[in-house]
Amino acid sequence: MDFPNTEAEIMELSQKMLNGYFWHAGDFPHVKRMNLNTKAGLYSGWRRRALAAKSNLRIQTKIARRKLNELIRVMKNCLQKSEVDTIDNPEKLKEIGWGPKDWPKHSQIPGQPVNLSFIKKENSSLILQWQRPQDNQTIKNYIIERRHFTLHSNSAKDGQSNEGFSKWSILKICYETSIILKNQPTGIQLEYRIKSANIAGISMPSNTVLVVLP
Repeated sequence: MDFPNTEAEIMELSQKMLNGYFWHAGDFPHVKRMNLNTKAGLYSGWRRRALAAKSNLRIQTKIARRKLNELIRVMKNCLQKSEVDTIDNPEKLKEIGWGPKDWPKHSQIPGQPVNLSFIKKENSSLILQWQRPQDNQTIKNYIIERRHFTLHSNSAKDGQSNEGFSKWSILKICYETSIILKNQPTGIQLEYRIKSANIAGISMPSNTVLVVLP
């Protein structure tokens, strides 16, 4: 499916997404429904005020358009994560008013991205870059995953502890072979890896990079 263009269609889709995420939350574990709900509510409020305040309509409409753009960004991010969550059963996207895109039927699971590295780190931000898989399969998007180094206490009584990395979690979805990651944890060891995805499935992960942000 293509993302809608008109305001009415966008609001209709956002409501279907909110309803679907509420009733089928288990199918979309990576979607932050409250963020989408907040943006939809903010836009609706601004839109009502813009229509009511005719004497200040130009300014209010400009603000409402900005709120709509914020809602669109959140909606698209939710849809990207939902497509990853349901990659083994894309028909579940109908639960949120969406649907699988038409990809070539002969697609196979893509190869793993290669040569992942970070090219800059500063404060709580860094830039990751990588190269496309070496096969020629269609790439729908890339999945950025992160884990962090933790120290676990076994027992308050004996004071013993063990250390290790947390489980991998999805951090971002993107379409390019580089990404800027902001507001990352500082002062601890972080590991990042990339997976490529298409309608056939998700690839093996790329190499891992270890980063400690100052």
